[in-house]
Amino acid sequence: MPLHLNTGVLRAATAAAAIALPLSLVAPATAAPDERQRTLQSITLPNAKRHLTAFQAISDANGGTRASGTPGYAASRDYVAGLLRKAGYNVTVQPFAFPFFRENSTGVMNQISPDARTYTPTPPDGSVVGDFATMTYSGSGDVTATVQAVDLVLPPSPAPGSTSGCEAADFAGFTSGNIALLQRGTCSFEIKAQNAQAAGAGGAIIFNEGQPGRTDTLQGTLGNPGLTIPVVGTSFAVGEDLASPAGTVVRLKTDTESETRTTWNVLAESRHGDPSKVVMAGAHLDSVLPGPGINDNGSGSAALLETAVHLGKLPVKNKLRFAWWGAEELGLLGSEHYVGNLSEADRAKVALYLNYDMVASPNFAYMIYDGDDSDATGAPAGPPGSDEIEKTFERYYDALKLPHIGTDFSGRSDYGPFIAVGIPSGGLFTGAEGIKTAREAELFGGTAGAAYDGCYHQACDTIANIDDRALKVNLGAIAHSAVTYAFSRDLPGPAVRPATSGAARHGDHDHGGLAR
Repeated sequence: MPLHLNTGVLRAATAAAAIALPLSLVAPATAAPDERQRTLQSITLPNAKRHLTAFQAISDANGGTRASGTPGYAASRDYVAGLLRKAGYNVTVQPFAFPFFRENSTGVMNQISPDARTYTPTPPDGSVVGDFATMTYSGSGDVTATVQAVDLVLPPSPAPGSTSGCEAADFAGFTSGNIALLQRGTCSFEIKAQNAQAAGAGGAIIFNEGQPGRTDTLQGTLGNPGLTIPVVGTSFAVGEDLASPAGTVVRLKTDTESETRTTWNVLAESRHGDPSKVVMAGAHLDSVLPGPGINDNGSGSAALLETAVHLGKLPVKNKLRFAWWGAEELGLLGSEHYVGNLSEADRAKVALYLNYDMVASPNFAYMIYDGDDSDATGAPAGPPGSDEIEKTFERYYDALKLPHIGTDFSGRSDYGPFIAVGIPSGGLFTGAEGIKTAREAELFGGTAGAAYDGCYHQACDTIANIDDRALKVNLGAIAHSAVTYAFSRDLPGPAVRPATSGAARHGDHDHGGLAR
């Protein structure tokens, strides 16, 4: 079971720059108490901020991004791996292929005839939603051609059910070079676009179906690279306008990169500790393309790195394995690749997984993943042992007399693949695009009615977008949990877990958008 904290000592320690945790955190172990205390005292906020400054500099030198598939991510990988090697870890840089997509410039869609009309685009950073949006994994192209409707249902049926473009037969009589006008419905956008391309379409416009809740501009994904024609999504109103009269001519332009690229996870394993009892902690290292990602997730990456580099030479009882994940922003791809490639025997050795994603949001709340489902919201409880992990973090905040709330295992971060295979999981979060409630403002300060992070997934997620207080407190929590479980004789969860298999539970952190 997690060990109790010395409340007074911990409260005093976190008032200083050093995260000096009390020795009562850890069970008796081979490291001398003085050695452990000196190690913990070396974990400081200024050091964590230096890592964030490095991530910002990497982004500045590489086009303002650290996204997977870009030089900024490769430089972030090298920075983290280099420090871990110096700290004495066995470091593995694990490559994997992933579907890369970037919109290089804002799309264009203009009606040429019968009426001249310019449709408002959605820019590549998604900061505003226009009349149309380039679909993820769209090809590039600049085509001016007649719009040809494909098996549309107008007016729309009372319930969703359009099969527009779902079968090759829908394109019988389609004129090669025309722009296919398609309606959202029962099959994926990918299938519609593939069928349009196979029929010789020069581009494709997919509009929302038209029922209540299905009228706004579609921001969708085509699933994977492979399409070569421009494909955009529009609102129902735009699609209805283009459908009549027949013979409407449109200019459609997209400028994209859509291809399979290689990215990497960075894994660091302690030289000490029982290899049959692995304590894992992870944070995703990539940003989104529009920005440097200093809170999302430089904050979790930096705090984890600061913790890891100071624990590397401690003679821990249980094996420590730290992970910095690639391509999380495209749907947890790095952690899915890692977990999916573990043998059943190796999965069984992973005693628990701790996740740190956005731990310094400027309008923060201290949130702990709800391992026991005591909030009765959203996903069920995590695998057995997740409740104990939640209590470990609760004790940390309680010792500091700091408020805390639960947050759901929604599938939005890298705990998802671990939960899916039955590994006890937990971690910390301070909020993303969600809105802080009045009650949360009473508990944590900040601004009710505003986003926890107003720069979420934007270019303004810079070093200025960090709350130092939240970062220091959560750095202490990360060090606390690492030391607690590194030396614990009684790790959370059952001694033997049943064999499981499964895929991660995805929530809305899959940034490609709607698929159909």
